[in-house]
Amino acid sequence: MTGLSGTIPLLRLAARRDRVLIPVSAVALVFVVAGSAQATVALYPDRAAALAPLRTLLANPALQAVYGPIASESLDSLATFKTILIGAVFLCLLAYVVVRRHTRTEEEEGRLELLGAGAIGRRAPLAAAVLLGTVAVLATALLTAVGAIAVGLDRTGSVALGVAWVVMGLTWVGVTAVAAQLTETARGTAGFALGALALAYLMRALGDVAADDSPLRLLTWLSPLGWGEKVAPYGANRFWLLAVGLLAYAALLVLAFVLQGRRDLGAGILPSRVGPARGDLSSSLGLMVRLARGTLVGWFVAFVVLGAVVGSLAGNVQSFVDSPETADLLRKMGGGAGSIVDTFFATEIHVAAVAAAALGISLVTRMRTEETGGRAETVLATGVPRRRWAGEHVVVGMAATAGLMVCLGVVAGVMDAGRTGDAAASIGRLTGAGLSTLPAVWVCIGVATVLFGLAPRFTGVAWAVLIAFFALGEFGDLLGLPAVVSGLSPFAHLPALPGGEMAVGTAVVLVAVAVGCVALGLAGLRQRDLPAG
Repeated sequence: MTGLSGTIPLLRLAARRDRVLIPVSAVALVFVVAGSAQATVALYPDRAAALAPLRTLLANPALQAVYGPIASESLDSLATFKTILIGAVFLCLLAYVVVRRHTRTEEEEGRLELLGAGAIGRRAPLAAAVLLGTVAVLATALLTAVGAIAVGLDRTGSVALGVAWVVMGLTWVGVTAVAAQLTETARGTAGFALGALALAYLMRALGDVAADDSPLRLLTWLSPLGWGEKVAPYGANRFWLLAVGLLAYAALLVLAFVLQGRRDLGAGILPSRVGPARGDLSSSLGLMVRLARGTLVGWFVAFVVLGAVVGSLAGNVQSFVDSPETADLLRKMGGGAGSIVDTFFATEIHVAAVAAAALGISLVTRMRTEETGGRAETVLATGVPRRRWAGEHVVVGMAATAGLMVCLGVVAGVMDAGRTGDAAASIGRLTGAGLSTLPAVWVCIGVATVLFGLAPRFTGVAWAVLIAFFALGEFGDLLGLPAVVSGLSPFAHLPALPGGEMAVGTAVVLVAVAVGCVALGLAGLRQRDLPAG
């Protein structure tokens, strides 16, 4: 028996377990890129003049820090400007979820030890996880390229778009595989893999906004996200960067397998820190918050940066008025109310709400990791009721998302005060707009709770549901989908604030749906066994 014996059966098993997560995520990402591109192309019959009124805005450093520089002055490049990098980040997250789930999570839960007692080689689980993550990335990139071509974008540029996603996605397959060997917990793997993703994004952003003669420009080339960006789809189309991505992918996989051979099953290369002999935690809620504090701090820092970027861009949005087509596109995406600046804020706040929902889902789905790892059983053995333990995770998730949206509104309002001259009014308007998105965010948390309570093995599907909600909510109207279809997303019912009116009835319904989902999930948790479900 070799170290790779049993890889194919394990690959089939992993693919079966992710038979919902991967296809739904891939289709949603394709839908986001193709839908956005189709809507943009339809608004601009004159391709040559498409970017004329937008050059000043697209050159804004804050915008380049978020989305990267536009590849060329063409309509195809404009049509994919916001989706190439953001979509690639979601693809990296998909690669991370798949690889972590079938490596460190399986090991932490004890299933790999059980499999290892059979005719399974030592390296087979890691190989199967890497293969599945690789297939997920390649399939998504291929479908995205085909979708872009289908809506009329340039063929060469569309293939380059797929290549850019392959470069970034495969790199994160390797990064997650290495992270799974360094730590002995799924939480530690998340810290390394997602921390590396955040660092890569920051390095790329700093490199993109640096002066042409600054040494900081090299930071973009040191970031895997920068490699994908430098492919420049619909511009330079640098296909040779695929070799850089594949080289990094291969090097990371070699490192992962070497590290795996130097550690024991269930252990990590880096030892876990020993906590204090005596602690000051007096409740399960305190324990939960302490375990999540690193994640919460990281998210709040990210939203402070996002609020500063969004607020600083508002002064340049007036240049859109020279382009009625672009103004119409923004109004469709933002809900169509108020001034063009209000529409811009509504659009960005709605996208930020999707990101906040991701934090809420991560805090809820963490319960599954705690449960299967045996730590939840220890907490529940102290007399803490199941519903209280789970309810605390849900409450913290809802409170954290509310805090994120308030943080975004306050920071954006402070930055926008230079334009309006009234800081209090700007903060009030934008904070209220941020809070108006919470009912939709809480529905996503409710869906994750239902999956955890009733079908714990499918808890990870909550991520695919979020991507689907984002695609339908942001692009359903642009593509002319029936209201019944686009209305399946809670984000499709968000009010167009600031500038519009708050739909109190709709908000009440969404809150009721969220509460109902949470109640159903908690009831299901009470009726099932621990930890297998």
